Amino acid sequence: MADKKTKTQELYYFYSVGCGFCKRVDPIVDEFIKEGHNILKLDLAEPDNQGLKNELQKKYNKQCGTPWFIDPETGYQVCGFKEKDILMKWINGEDIPIPPRPKSPPPKPPFYGASEKDENKWKIEYEKWLKENSHVPKLQTVEDILKRPRPKSDPPRPPMQNATDAQFDVWAREYNKWKDENSHLPNLQPSDVIIQRIKQQQMQQRPQPPQVSKDLEKKVDAIEDKLNRLIKHLGVK
Repeated sequence: MADKKTKTQELYYFYSVGCGFCKRVDPIVDEFIKEGHNILKLDLAEPDNQGLKNELQKKYNKQCGTPWFIDPETGYQVCGFKEKDILMKWINGEDIPIPPRPKSPPPKPPFYGASEKDENKWKIEYEKWLKENSHVPKLQTVEDILKRPRPKSDPPRPPMQNATDAQFDVWAREYNKWKDENSHLPNLQPSDVIIQRIKQQQMQQRPQPPQVSKDLEKKVDAIEDKLNRLIKHLGVK
């Protein structure tokens, strides 16, 4: 392990607007900064920051989205959200390895009620996938997956956010039919709850009208007041 970092040595924290894990880790980063640790917060919306990130990833052969913490001197990093104690180890000079990831996505489990032929075919494919990804800990066994509740078919795809009410109604009827056929599955959401969430996301993504700052409002009010006094002084009606 490297020597502990001093509070004057600069560390980088790359984040992006809209990143949920960045929002979770931001208060922790702010705490470290208040404690005197020299962490530079870099918004990837800025082209220079994105360029710096690309340069460091190439230099140290790293790949990470956001949040991404890196020591520019050593290349030691933290990729993704981590709790304060893990980040403290990184600040003190430790390299936090990325957890092992599978080489490919696992084969899709068979539907509930699938034929024995389809089920056996999936077992062979999944066993092969397990061997190829033996470096990943705590992978589920064939038996574990087949014990889980599984749908009888894929659910109908939700409509796009710009869908009409008529399109939402058509989807809701299809989804409710699918939901009744898969009543053995736990925690299936009602169609109206899903539609409401889609519409809320649509409202959030609509462009908001520009906000007028309070300082600008005060300046406009002051100008209007001066004009009114001038008009009054000139006797203009």
